[in-house]
Amino acid sequence: MEDKIALVVGVTGITGSSVADSLIKKGWKTYGLSRNPNISIESLIPVAANLLDEADLQKALAEVKPSHVYLSTWMRHATEAENIKVNSSMVKNLLNTLSPHKSIRHVALVTGLKHYLGPFDDYAKGASPLTPFREDHPRLDTPNFYYAQEDEVYAAAARDGFTWSIHRPHTVIGKAVGNLMNMGTTLAVYASICKEKGQAFTWPGSEAQWEGISDMTDANVLADQLIWASTTQAAQNKAFNITNGDIFRWKWMWEQIANYFGLEIQGYTGENKSLEQQMAGDEEVWNDIASKYNLKENNLSKLASAWHTDLDLSRPIEIMTDMSLSRKLGFTTYKPTLDSFIELFEDLRADKLIP
Repeated sequence: MEDKIALVVGVTGITGSSVADSLIKKGWKTYGLSRNPNISIESLIPVAANLLDEADLQKALAEVKPSHVYLSTWMRHATEAENIKVNSSMVKNLLNTLSPHKSIRHVALVTGLKHYLGPFDDYAKGASPLTPFREDHPRLDTPNFYYAQEDEVYAAAARDGFTWSIHRPHTVIGKAVGNLMNMGTTLAVYASICKEKGQAFTWPGSEAQWEGISDMTDANVLADQLIWASTTQAAQNKAFNITNGDIFRWKWMWEQIANYFGLEIQGYTGENKSLEQQMAGDEEVWNDIASKYNLKENNLSKLASAWHTDLDLSRPIEIMTDMSLSRKLGFTTYKPTLDSFIELFEDLRADKLIP
């Protein structure tokens, strides 16, 4: 077990919680780091620390000597320059703090498709790689906090001698309350509001997304790849795309989600109908729904991240990624994306987060 000591950074998030749960089920001693790591994962060892405070990190991690580090955390700021400064500092501070222990064998970093599409400031603007996106495509000629995070991992690996892997999921579907990028829960909340108000489940995005091919990433599929890459010699020092393995068109998926909630749909009608605008002013509606159905969370902003769902669904191009690299090396996990949505909706209902 000395070789199976994990530190999951961002453990309260969609990805972090799934990775921690998977590691513990596989018998790993698992630490979970976040500012407020009090989550209900049995056998998780919580570590409360601020990644931007080196003194706080040194105190919190003084006795933590992980063999494997799984990084899945970020902070959103108004400009990409700020994103780069803050998010690269978090990675650098963590790896600098752990460096004296000389215990790390592998670091796995989760980024995403903004590697190919550009940062929030220039998201999906200008020239983008042809789909499906492939890992060997060179970086875009624009500042990007994903690149800065990668560079901190590469520098620490060269200094300390550990291996690394980079993981680029499409939109991640999984359960976490208060997550900044949470399409699955956002759509479940939006659908619940539509049902309560007696209105159609209205497509908020672009024609390209409505008509085009897409894919997504289940949090548990991502967790499987993270653990596989960190323990498979052939996967060391490589970047991997990671999706469920199937493809779909949103004009089909939107109807499947609507059917689950018993809703009529309104598809693309010639203009984007921003979800953020559609849900503006629904805080009171959600508060009433939470009271009516005795839900655990009446704060709409802690469940729904409409801005992020709009960002994904308004893209002017279809989005799909190539999975050949990890498939060739032996990673075979597959999951139909509709199952990811339905399982999430069932979990949300069981946990009294939606009606």
